[in-house]
Amino acid sequence: MKIQISGYSGSGKSTLARALGKKYGLPVLHLDSVQWYGNWQARSVEEQSEIAGKFLAENDGWVIEGNYTKVCPQRFTECDLFILLQFGRFYCLKKCLSRYKKYKGRPRPDLPCNEKMDLEFAWWILFKGRTLKKRRRFKRLAQNAARSLVFKSPRALSKWLKEEGITLDLSQ
Repeated sequence: MKIQISGYSGSGKSTLARALGKKYGLPVLHLDSVQWYGNWQARSVEEQSEIAGKFLAENDGWVIEGNYTKVCPQRFTECDLFILLQFGRFYCLKKCLSRYKKYKGRPRPDLPCNEKMDLEFAWWILFKGRTLKKRRRFKRLAQNAARSLVFKSPRALSKWLKEEGITLDLSQ
């Protein structure tokens, strides 16, 4: 099984990826850890694609979470399941603030950089990461996948997870 998870910042992509990886015994790749290193230094798209491509080549099944549509774009057509998390902006901001409080000044499991929160990132969560162009790109990617699920609320995702027999507390 190959699962691609995309969605807004703070929607829970990493948490969901870890849960699905555990449930199905699949390796998980967090694209934030491919994009960023050190003190928020960004890798080139070519270098990111090389890392992600190697992960694809080494694994028959996988869970990849993250957007970065230019990085290893074949993952969108190769996936058996594309999950898109399109939760409300204030829910996502609340989750990012909670994550910041938990990991402030240290790396989190899916990102090798020290957790930070600033006005630029808050603006991204609330507005810049939700442009019409980005929403259309997500929709196109969902249509190109073998099977796609779009969740507009944590409640809808929780219902699906329960049906799949996956326990995941989305209130954290």
